[in-house]
Amino acid sequence: MFTGIIAATTKMHVSKQSPQGLVLTFATPDGWDDLQVGESIATNGVCLTITAIREHEYDCEVIPETLKRTSFGTSLPTKVNLERALSASGRLDGHFVQGHVDDIGTASDINQDDGEHRLTITINDPYRKLIVYKGSITIDGVSLTIAAVENSSFSVALIPHTLEHTTLGQLAKGDTVNLEFDIIGKYVLNSVQPILTSHASA
Repeated sequence: MFTGIIAATTKMHVSKQSPQGLVLTFATPDGWDDLQVGESIATNGVCLTITAIREHEYDCEVIPETLKRTSFGTSLPTKVNLERALSASGRLDGHFVQGHVDDIGTASDINQDDGEHRLTITINDPYRKLIVYKGSITIDGVSLTIAAVENSSFSVALIPHTLEHTTLGQLAKGDTVNLEFDIIGKYVLNSVQPILTSHASA
């Protein structure tokens, strides 16, 4: 379980093919000397497991299903957002994040007028019902609040701290991002959808 509060960014050193898919090698952030093999790390919002640790770097394996469901399958980033799993005594500063990517979105507009940095993401139609004004969304692992909703897109406002300490400030139009929708909203929709469907067909 994660919160969407990014603890560090780091560079991807290299990627190589493996029998299981891809092995990604990341630079170990300063102060992360206690990493352990088997530990889960949210990497651009994707829950990855550490499979090997060396001096100043560590490996994670990415299987074909992950490549299919995340932006890693279309374009491997050179820099990623990182969050370690939430400890039982930690503060829940963002919202409940699983590290299970639901969809790949596209940065369709980046507006920096009037001193505000607003990012617009286009999504696939089936997920529109999970977007709620002022609700929570995770973009490349970053917990954000939805500032506006359109038919097939939504916007978030990025504060200077987020721009400085995550990779979102480096996005360009057309870039793909990993999206995880609010887990509570998904459970609610899953519960009420059969009822709505039965009423609609009655």
